[in-house]
Amino acid sequence: MLPGVFINKKKNNEVYFRSSITVFSRHISLGSYESEEKAHRAYMAAHVLLKDLTCAPGDYLSRTEYAQTIPFDKFICLINLRDNKVYFSTPIYIMKNFFRYYLEPDRFMTFDIDDLFYYARHRIQRRGGRLFTADYGMQVTLSTRYGIRPYAVKGRDYEFINGDELDYRYENIRIISRYTGVIPRYAKKAGTKTDTTRDLKYKVKIHFKGNYSVGDFDDESTAAIAYNKAADHIKKCFPSKNYAQNFIEDLPAREYARLYTQIDIGSFEESFDSRYG
Repeated sequence: MLPGVFINKKKNNEVYFRSSITVFSRHISLGSYESEEKAHRAYMAAHVLLKDLTCAPGDYLSRTEYAQTIPFDKFICLINLRDNKVYFSTPIYIMKNFFRYYLEPDRFMTFDIDDLFYYARHRIQRRGGRLFTADYGMQVTLSTRYGIRPYAVKGRDYEFINGDELDYRYENIRIISRYTGVIPRYAKKAGTKTDTTRDLKYKVKIHFKGNYSVGDFDDESTAAIAYNKAADHIKKCFPSKNYAQNFIEDLPAREYARLYTQIDIGSFEESFDSRYG
């Protein structure tokens, strides 16, 4: 057999060829190929790439000697091994204080170095435009790892500070609203003639065959409880309707119950009952 090539058989006894290379005493698979020659070319290309300091992670499409022989994921893994002396099985390239996870030759995500161990062991997958990882047999949406709630609206509930939606460094993600149905907004202070001085208020909306306003509240926790109370009211009329409840950390159960009872959502209840009650 040619160097770097191993023959193998499928369950139906069909022969195929595997290519691999050994670097720093580590055996690295380069993939499966239909012919011995193609497997050998992958081995030779990998051997050259590990010494080719002119080739950067973004050069895959322009360097046909690699693009035609080595899978893209392996291309990134080998360049990272060449430059950073560490091998990951996922397409990660380490930079100073952060790393890039390549989704495609011209598209990558950026993460803090603190997340390196996780993404070195969890491959990012895509389905219907959604990015997720498989964790203990469950699909974990990437955004939820960073405090972005399911169904949160970009620009209203969260934002990427530098405008890059693939930059998941913690300093680049700003959570505007932590709770479902709670929308922070600024309102003109009472008694002022202009809106130059503004108060932060929290508007609560809930959706049931359209959006209903629950009310405006002075603090975020009260607004989150008001949403829960509105959801419970809807569920009394429509038991099959389920809403995700807001959980307020560091709020004792007794205090939660007191606020829940005290919060007035009478205008919402009247509006809702007039249509569905």
